[in-house]
Amino acid sequence: MSGIGEGEPPTQPHLPDLHVRLRTELGRIDEQLRALLAAMDRLQGLLDAVVAISREVELPAVLHRIVTTAMDLVSARYGALGVLDESGDRLKHFISAGLSEQERADLAETAFPRGLGVLGHLIRHPAPLRVDGIATHPASAGFPPAHPRLHTLLGVAISVRGEIYGDLYLSERRDGQPFDAHDESVVVALASAAGIVIENVRLFERVRVGAEQFQRLLLPTLPDVRPFTAAAVYRPAAEPSRLGGDWYDAIPLPGNVVAVVIGDVVGHDLRAAAAMASVRNMLRALLFAQGGPPGAVLTQLDRTLQAITDHPVTTTTLARIEPDGPGWRLHWSSAGHVPPLLIAPGQPAEYLFAEPGLPLGVDFEQPRPDHARFVPPDATLVFFTDGLIERPDRPIDASLDELTGLATAYAALPLQEFVQALADHHPSDGHDDMAVLALRTPPACPDGSA
Repeated sequence: MSGIGEGEPPTQPHLPDLHVRLRTELGRIDEQLRALLAAMDRLQGLLDAVVAISREVELPAVLHRIVTTAMDLVSARYGALGVLDESGDRLKHFISAGLSEQERADLAETAFPRGLGVLGHLIRHPAPLRVDGIATHPASAGFPPAHPRLHTLLGVAISVRGEIYGDLYLSERRDGQPFDAHDESVVVALASAAGIVIENVRLFERVRVGAEQFQRLLLPTLPDVRPFTAAAVYRPAAEPSRLGGDWYDAIPLPGNVVAVVIGDVVGHDLRAAAAMASVRNMLRALLFAQGGPPGAVLTQLDRTLQAITDHPVTTTTLARIEPDGPGWRLHWSSAGHVPPLLIAPGQPAEYLFAEPGLPLGVDFEQPRPDHARFVPPDATLVFFTDGLIERPDRPIDASLDELTGLATAYAALPLQEFVQALADHHPSDGHDDMAVLALRTPPACPDGSA
C-alpha cells in the first residue's frame, strides 16, 4: 500500500526564519556598501576637483574651471558662473560652459544675463536652489530668443570672505533626472572650496602686481641713445613672490658710443632685486669713471663687489658699440651670460658665441676675454636673460633655435613692438623673470656711411 502522496513530487521545505533574516540583512549591508562606495567616489571626485581648481593661478581660468568641474561632478550638460557687480544686485561677468558651437553662434547677438528671472532669485535669496521646472517657477522670466530651453536648475552661491561673490548655476542632468539632494550637497561643498581658491588667486594677483611694480621701479628708463634706437621689456616670473634679479641698461658715451648691459643676479627674492640695483648703479659709475674694454670694466666691477658687498653670483654681458667705417664695431665681454643675437640685413640671424668668462662673484682673478664683431647698418642686436629661453623639459639649443625663428619673423617691426613680440611668444616656461634689450643701428646713408 502506497504512502500518502505517493507519485507526487516532493515539496521543498521552507527556509528557516533565520535564513530569511540573514539574507535580508546581507542585502541591506550590500546596499549600504554600495551607497558608501558611491559616497566615497563622490568625495574623491570632489577632492580631485578642488585640487584641479587650486592649480590655476589666473582668475578667468579659475572661474571657468569651477564651472566645468561642477558640471562634471553632477553630470550637468550646462553650467555657468555669474559674478556680482559692486552693488551685489546684478551680474557683471557671466562665464558659461556646455554650449555647442551652434548654440554659441545663435546667442552671439544676445547680451549675457544680468541677473533677472530665476537667476535673480538666487541673487536675492542666496540659499541653494533646486528647480525641477524653470518655466513654472514664480520668478521665471523666460529665455531670450535662440536660448536653449532649459528645464532643471541647481543654483549655489559662492562666498568670498563672508560676502557673496557670485552664483554657480547648473542645468540639465545628462540622465534626464532633476537634480537631487546629493547633487546639491556636493556642489555646495565645491562652492565653499571655490570661494577659498578665488580669494587665494586675488591675493596672488595683488602680490604679483606689487612685486612687478617694485621690480620695475628698480629698472631704468632707457635714455636717448641716438644715432641708435633702443627698446627693452621686462616680464616677471609667473609665481608672484619670485622677485627677480634680471636687469638691463643702456648708457650713451661720448663719440656716438653706447654701452649696453644685460644681467641676472642669482636668486628670486628681495636680496636679489636689491643686489641687481646696486650692480647696475656701480657698473654705470665705472663706465663713466674708468672706461676701457668691457672685460676690464667687468673685472673691476667684480673686484669692487667682492671687496665691499656680500653679493650673489651674477651673470652679465657688457657691450659697447662704436663707429667703424661704414658700420659699427661691437666690443663685448660675457660673465657667464647667454650670447647676444645679431640680425643683419640679408643675412641669417646668428648668436655671437664666444668664450665666456666666469660669472661675477666666483673668482675675480680669472681673466675676462674681450670679443669684437663688425655690425652693419640697420642691424638689430638682441640681449636677453635666460628666463626668455629656459625650460626644464627641452634642450637649450631647441629654445635658442625657436628664439632665432621668432626674432627673424618679427625683425621688421618697430623696435618696441619687436621686443614685446619676443616676450609675448618666448620659448621658455615662464617660471623665471625675463629681460630683453634690443639695439638697432642706424640705416646706411646714400654714400654708404652709417
